[in-house]
Amino acid sequence: WQPYATAVAYGVKKIETRHWATIYRGPIAIHAAKRWNADQKFFAATEHTLGRLPRRIPLGAIVAFAKIVDCRLTDELEVSPIERIYGNYGVRRFGWVLDEVYRLPAPIPYAGRQGLFDIPDSVVEGQVAIPANVPFQDE
Repeated sequence: WQPYATAVAYGVKKIETRHWATIYRGPIAIHAAKRWNADQKFFAATEHTLGRLPRRIPLGAIVAFAKIVDCRLTDELEVSPIERIYGNYGVRRFGWVLDEVYRLPAPIPYAGRQGLFDIPDSVVEGQVAIPANVPFQDE
């Protein structure tokens, strides 16, 4: 969901919270859903005003690549105050710890699905990605 996918792409969010754990470790594409609600739009606008997110928030697209390096119960994780506002750290939730995040300079339109899913190599071949810690410049 947005603006959380973009927050990962720009290095603001390093932990993806879910109600389910994963044993998977390795590369993952960060996909933004096609829709978002009024609360998510308001949150994105606020975070843009604070300088944490860009103005443009793509929908229905792959926005970044990362690696899942760990998955733990959220109460076992050290979480910064900013990270906390980007996830649901409630009881019995899991944090997927991400590393080696690279954002795409242009989102790749792609239909997503619930859960983890495979993306054909042809969709991402030849993509040049930017490290998440490189600051963005709004148009």
